[in-house]
Amino acid sequence: MILGITMGDVAGVGPEIIVGAWREIVCRTHSRVVVYGHPEILERATVLRNINAVITEIQTVDEILTRPDLRNIHDVGDIHDILTIPCIRCGEESVLQVQHGTVDARAGETAYRAIIRAIDDAKAGIIDAVITAPIHKNALNLAGYHYPGHTEIFAERCGVNDFAMLLYLGRGENICSDNGLAVVHVTLHTAMRNIFEQITIDSVLAKVRLVNDFMKRIIGSGRRPHIGVCSLNPHAGEDGLFGTEEIEIIYPAIQLAFAGGVDIEGPFPADTIMVNAQRGIFDAVVAMFHDQGHIALKLLGMHRAVNITLGLPIIRTSVAHGTAFDKAWQGTAETGSLLEACRVAAKLAGSESD
Repeated sequence: MILGITMGDVAGVGPEIIVGAWREIVCRTHSRVVVYGHPEILERATVLRNINAVITEIQTVDEILTRPDLRNIHDVGDIHDILTIPCIRCGEESVLQVQHGTVDARAGETAYRAIIRAIDDAKAGIIDAVITAPIHKNALNLAGYHYPGHTEIFAERCGVNDFAMLLYLGRGENICSDNGLAVVHVTLHTAMRNIFEQITIDSVLAKVRLVNDFMKRIIGSGRRPHIGVCSLNPHAGEDGLFGTEEIEIIYPAIQLAFAGGVDIEGPFPADTIMVNAQRGIFDAVVAMFHDQGHIALKLLGMHRAVNITLGLPIIRTSVAHGTAFDKAWQGTAETGSLLEACRVAAKLAGSESD
């Protein structure tokens, strides 16, 4: 099992959380791991975090299987005290001049190249999953890549139109279900004024099916996932008093999903559905827009949440936080979300040991 981690925006927390979590990532996922980014940036991050590691530049992923000096990435803690972190160089040397905590086209360029290289390696079966550190959307746009975020880059590069962003929290504090809790979003990176035209019977149904398939993989063959669907309007529209989307769009989509074998209920008011989800009544929740799902789930577990792109032919997980420019390169950035993203990626790829 080989996991690939993209470094993200070098001005943000990506490099330091990668080196900070490296030992645990390798031990908990029982996988070989490679970074896509800039080796010297990683070197700087090891100094910042005071981590005894050697950054080794490689040209292809195959090297981590054939080079004896890289074998300890799999056996860390058993053989060597020094960590070896293999890195595939992405981006130009000019990225070394990027100032911490700043928006810079050079950082956006390097981040994009790392993402594309990792996607292509995953599509070719060279790596088994891609885990992404955070990028800055403005830096990406300054570099000439006009995407709202990672999700859309992955979808385009993989040639898929039916995709979704999902946030996932495994069992732990605030989450009662052994299978964790997933939240999928019908609309994503768009202005609020645009969401109404994007919420259709087909778009709601598509996201229901994607999250249902995902939770089947998490739960296994024991039972069907139980899915709850959010309303769009306050009080679920109050029988049409506050809007008719629940009656005309969301409920018909739920009926179609139910007829297709999905264990599903709703629409429920958005201010109460997450309470029941947190208690374990629902395995997954379908939110109508970005903040409706993100705010609730991040309140339950900001530093454990994992971002997952559904509908791809490859596995992609990510941290559920941004570049955190205000905290970047201070040596204090939280590594929990990255560690969990790697653990979930390994589980989806079928190699995780509990």
